Amino acid sequence: MFPATACRTATLDPIDAPTHVIELVERAGRYPDRTALLAPEGTFSYDDLLKVSGAAATRLLAGRDDLAGARVCYLIPPGWDHTVVQWSIWRAGGLAVPLATSHPPTELGHVLDDAQPEAVIVHPTLLGRVEAVAAERRLPVLQTPALLAEGAAALLPGVDEARPALMLYTSGTTGQPKGVVLSHANVRAQIESLSEAWGWQEDDHIILHLPLHHVHGIVNVLCSALWNGAMCEVLPRFRAVDVWERLARADATLYMAVPTVYRRLIDAWDAADPDTREAWTAGARACRLMVSGSAALPVPTLERWETLTQHRLLERYGMTEIGMGLSNPLEGERRPGYVGTPLPGVEARLVDDEEQQVEDGASGHIQIRGPAVFTEYWHRPEETNAAFTADGWFRTGDQAVVEDDAWRILGRSSVDILKTGGEKISALEIEEVLRSHDEVSDCAVVGIPDVDWGDRVCAAVVVTDQATITPEELRSFAKSRLAPYKVPKDVQLVDGLPRNAMGKVTKPAVRDLFAPEDDE
Repeated sequence: MFPATACRTATLDPIDAPTHVIELVERAGRYPDRTALLAPEGTFSYDDLLKVSGAAATRLLAGRDDLAGARVCYLIPPGWDHTVVQWSIWRAGGLAVPLATSHPPTELGHVLDDAQPEAVIVHPTLLGRVEAVAAERRLPVLQTPALLAEGAAALLPGVDEARPALMLYTSGTTGQPKGVVLSHANVRAQIESLSEAWGWQEDDHIILHLPLHHVHGIVNVLCSALWNGAMCEVLPRFRAVDVWERLARADATLYMAVPTVYRRLIDAWDAADPDTREAWTAGARACRLMVSGSAALPVPTLERWETLTQHRLLERYGMTEIGMGLSNPLEGERRPGYVGTPLPGVEARLVDDEEQQVEDGASGHIQIRGPAVFTEYWHRPEETNAAFTADGWFRTGDQAVVEDDAWRILGRSSVDILKTGGEKISALEIEEVLRSHDEVSDCAVVGIPDVDWGDRVCAAVVVTDQATITPEELRSFAKSRLAPYKVPKDVQLVDGLPRNAMGKVTKPAVRDLFAPEDDE
C-alpha cells in the first residue's frame, strides 16, 4: 500500500460525479465557511475538512479506483487528524477501524489479527505503541503528517451507503473482543434519529472529550455535530477543571458524558472556591442540553448535578450494535432511573425466555429492530445469526421493564458483561489475562455496584502453593496487558472459588467476597 503514484486529479462535472456520495460528506458542502472543529491542532472549517480528507483519500487509494471495503486501522488522538483520517478512509471506499489510544500493544495486536487491515495509520506520538505490533504482522504503517500533507484530490469512488463504514470492537460473553460492522446506512440512521430527538441545529457547539473508538463519541457527538453543520470542540483529554473552564465561557450548547465524568465534575466543583463555583455554574446553565449515557446514572449524581447547574441530565440507552435505542425526551419529564422511550426509527420490545412479548409492567429481554442496527459481527457468522431472531430483532442481552410508558433498565442478562466508567468489558477476558500469570491457578472477575464507576471491577484470585505475588503486583501485571479501565480495582487472594454442583463458579457468591461489611 501507499506506493508513490501521480494523483488522478479531476474537475467533477455533474455528469462525471460519483453515483453515490456519502451523505455526511455531501452535507459538509452546505457549510463550507462554518467552523467544523476546534481541536488541539487548530480551528478548521467544513471546507478544510473536505479538501484535506479528499487529498488524503487520494493517497490511500495510491492509484486504485476504490479501496472496496479494505480495512484500515488508525491510532490517533481525538482531534483534527483523527477526524480527517476517518473521512479519508470513507471517501476512498474503505472500512474505518479506530484503535483505542489507551490500549496496550497486546490488545492492539488482537484487533490487527482479527481485522486483517491492509495498513495502519498512526499519529507520531503513538508510533511506539503500535509500530512493533504492526511490524510483526508485516503491516504498512503510515504516519499522519505524510498522509495529511497538502495535495490535490483525485476522482474519488462512489460509495453506496450499504457498504461498511465503521468497525468498532466490543467485548462479548466469550471474552474476545469482536468487530461490530456498521454500514454507512446504519451510521446515517443513528445520526438522523439523534438529530431529530435531541434537536440538533447548525448553531450548536458541543464539547468532546469522549474516546473516539466508541459509538458514543463517534456518532452521538462528532458525526452528529458534523451532520448538522455544528461546531465540535475537541479537548485533548478529560480533566474536570478544563471542562468546567470551557463551560464557564457560556458558548457551548451541548455536553455529553458518562456518569463517572459527571461525578468527577461534581467533586471538582466541591473543591473550588465560591467565585469559581459561581462562574462554572453560570456557564453550565447556558447549555441547552446535557446528556448522560454508556452506564446507569446514579440518582444522587443526577440530583446533585441538577442542583448545581439546573440541568436534569437526559439519560439514554444504547450499545455498539444499535447506536442509541431509547432516550428520555428533549422536552417533558425525565424520570430518575428511566431511559425514556424508543428513539425515532427504532422499534423496541420486551420478550420472555421463549421470546414472546411480555405483558405491560412485566420485565423482559430487550430486543431492538431498525435501520440503525449493525450489519454483522466481523467474520463471525454464527454469532451474528445467534444475535438476531428470524424476523430481524437484535437480542441485546439486557433486561428492562416498561412502567408508565417509560423504560427502566434492570441489568445485563450475563453476569460476565460489566460496565465501568461507561466502558463495556468482559469479565472472561480479564480472567484469561490473570490466569496467564505463573502464580495464578484460578480466578473470577465480577462487578460490584459503585456510585462512581457503575461496576467496580473486582477479582478473586487463587494462587499456587508457592506463590509470593501480592494483590498490587497482580494489578500491575494486568495493567501491562489490559486497557486501564479493565484492570481490577480490587484483588483478593482466596483459598478457593465458590462453585455449584456442576463445578461452575457461582459469581453471586464471589460478589459477596467484596461486599462491604455491615457496621457493628
